Amino acid sequence: MADEESRGPGAAFQVFVLMESLLEKLKILGYEKVLDKHNMKNLSRHYFVSSPYLASNPGEQFFMFTILAAWLINVAGRPFTEPQEHDEPNAIVSDILAELRAFGVKVDFPPSKLMSGSGEYVCFVLDRLADQALRRRGFNLKRPNYPTETTEEESVMEDDTDLTLGNVEDEITEEVDVEEEENVIDLEALKLRSSHAEVEPSSKPDAILESTVDASEWYLELERVLPQLKVTIRMDNKDWRTHLDQMHQHRDGISSSLSEAKGCLDKLQEDIGKTLEKVSSREKYLNNQLEPLIQDYRSAHARLSEAKERYREASGGVTERTRVLAEISENLEKVKQEMEEKGQSMSDGGPVVRIKQTLTRLKQEIVQMDVWTAFIQHRLLRFKLNQKSDMARDMFATDVPELATSHLV
Repeated sequence: MADEESRGPGAAFQVFVLMESLLEKLKILGYEKVLDKHNMKNLSRHYFVSSPYLASNPGEQFFMFTILAAWLINVAGRPFTEPQEHDEPNAIVSDILAELRAFGVKVDFPPSKLMSGSGEYVCFVLDRLADQALRRRGFNLKRPNYPTETTEEESVMEDDTDLTLGNVEDEITEEVDVEEEENVIDLEALKLRSSHAEVEPSSKPDAILESTVDASEWYLELERVLPQLKVTIRMDNKDWRTHLDQMHQHRDGISSSLSEAKGCLDKLQEDIGKTLEKVSSREKYLNNQLEPLIQDYRSAHARLSEAKERYREASGGVTERTRVLAEISENLEKVKQEMEEKGQSMSDGGPVVRIKQTLTRLKQEIVQMDVWTAFIQHRLLRFKLNQKSDMARDMFATDVPELATSHLV
């Protein structure tokens, strides 16, 4: 498997030849049985060829490749498990290449070349496996022997060398009948005859001609020149007469085929009608036999529906009671939580201690307030005494105008 650069311009078409050779080998091995097992159609001439001009289905082609490869490996004498659709593709390809190497085939390409299910490498792997399978069955392919090409005139002469003297007259009669039926006209001979007539004018004999040739020699000479007396007419495909004859032939073939096919179709229709009658009678018989069971099934289904309805109603009451129970449980949890809080508050001495501390602090503040009140009362009393002393001094003052002035000031 050389690279594309080192091969000639016809390498791109080598895969078509390889695929056709592979298909012939698969037909010899009878690959149709494997495809029938998987309900798949037979391969076409270029099924595994990767080309932009051919329709491709990578998933189907890869599955077909793995199935055929596994089958060929088993036919070649090595056990190989048939792959399934859910198997890992890389593992399947690796196993196939490992088996190919075990047969002694050199593999110089990566496994990823086979993941597409088509192309030159896929055809190469299947072709080598097919060779191993054919070798296992003792079948050897040989080169064809092509026959040597001969001209039409030589073939006619070889066909007529077996004629004997006794059947010369029969052969002449058959040739005349064929010429009369086909309305043979040798145009070239007419042209040559007309040209000779122009060059050499005809002359009439002076006396009656009598033949002095021996009959046996005449038959021998006739046998020798008989192949040259045959006229071959070349058919013109563009001639409307040829098309008309072909149309008549096709019509006759269609008529004969139609008569044969019509008989087969009539027989097939009759068989199908009988089969349908048998199926209908069997169906009626089964319906009659199964009628009691159907009635039992219907009654059981009705009882099941009633039981489901009762269960639904009962489950509805249970659901309502479950909801009420959930509400009661929630209220009970709230009451328990309140009781726990009150119990903790009754057994806890912290509030009493805080009350005592607050009373002590209030007493201290009251004492401070009393001290401040006494101090303020002392200042107020002192202020009043000072004011009385000032008023008495003003009353006993001698200078009244001055006192009035002072008061005004």
